[in-house]
Amino acid sequence: MLAPYRRLFTRPGTVAFTLAGLLARLSMSMTGVSLVVLIAERRGSYALAGTVAAAGLVAVAIGMPLIGRLVDRFGQARVTVPAVLYNLVPLCGLLLCVRLGAPDWTLYLCWAAGSAVPNLGGMARARWAHLLRDAPDDRHLANSLEQALDELCFMAGPVLGMVLCTTVAPEAGMLAAGGVGAGGALLFAAQRRTEPPTADRAAAEAAATATATTDGPRSPLRVPALRVLTLTFLSTGMVFGALDLTTVAYADALGNRPVAGGLLALVAAGSCVAGLVFGTLRPTGPAGARFLRGVAAMAGLLLLPLAAGLGGAGLVLLGVALFAAGTGTAPTMVTGMTLIQELLPQRQLNEAMAIAVSGIMIGISTGSALAGALAEHAGPGAGYWIPAGAAALALLIALAGRRHLGVGPRPSGRTPSEPTVSATR
Repeated sequence: MLAPYRRLFTRPGTVAFTLAGLLARLSMSMTGVSLVVLIAERRGSYALAGTVAAAGLVAVAIGMPLIGRLVDRFGQARVTVPAVLYNLVPLCGLLLCVRLGAPDWTLYLCWAAGSAVPNLGGMARARWAHLLRDAPDDRHLANSLEQALDELCFMAGPVLGMVLCTTVAPEAGMLAAGGVGAGGALLFAAQRRTEPPTADRAAAEAAATATATTDGPRSPLRVPALRVLTLTFLSTGMVFGALDLTTVAYADALGNRPVAGGLLALVAAGSCVAGLVFGTLRPTGPAGARFLRGVAAMAGLLLLPLAAGLGGAGLVLLGVALFAAGTGTAPTMVTGMTLIQELLPQRQLNEAMAIAVSGIMIGISTGSALAGALAEHAGPGAGYWIPAGAAALALLIALAGRRHLGVGPRPSGRTPSEPTVSATR
């Protein structure tokens, strides 16, 4: 199954930026569960943990598209290095406030201040899109690989974060995440030969401005398909956020909090396997139709953990349900990112993917907050209603906007692919 992926790494420099990006993204997967465990342990409140996580994710969701726009303009390395160094300051502030018993509002302030987070996953995909601009089948393969690597991080990250927080100290997970993330991001920025070019940027922007005035939108969000994808990803983010916090609370209610990291790893494992298999399949039909099928499968499979949670299932049966539910997310994410690469010009790719990821972040924050409140005021299994309902909402949004995704009759006016064509050909 892995053999087709080898040809991606015959290009010089691809191994180096892929490994560096993998290290940086590992920290992101550690942060969520580490933050929840830290605040729940030190302050004794899942609701506080969920809302602090939500505040940070909302701030990142606002800052990430702005960082993406700067990356498109100035290049990945010139933006990533100062952003990463800056974000170490609010992280240290949060740890000190928790440790010293500072008021709750200081936790919100510190975590929200770390909003200058570069979208390392989007930057890696932008590199692949540039290197494989003349090989669409390989782009599909590369997007599947990146999704599988994301899920690999979310297999290892929660387990590592949970182990550090429960066996070393509640702060250990966050400290490790900060160090690993900063080191990986700086190594990624150092891989300059695979970075998408920024030469003649002023001339390119002048031409883009003239084109936008007459033939296309200035902002990526003016493309209707990106709005549909972002709203769908927002609902998908609610799935991720609610699933994570509900699973931690469920395991804690059964007296097995350390097992929660393993349960979350099973979700990522299901998505990782599905992503690798999906990448080896030759794409058939429009990407929009594949996206709809992926969202529908995700919505159906998320009924399994809901049934297990409401039925009071043990951790083994819940783990099986979570693994099965995870297989529905990878095809949705891979095809969604492929659509963004097809519909947006290279000059806006980092910003567009950052907008999509920001939608996921807002969804994660919303899902975490809702699940945290529900975990304290209802049975632990009731929290699985939130990811199931969010997946159903994602399907409704995708169906409502299917014309903009190229499924069914075209909407009146300009087709969604025209901005890309006019800007790149």
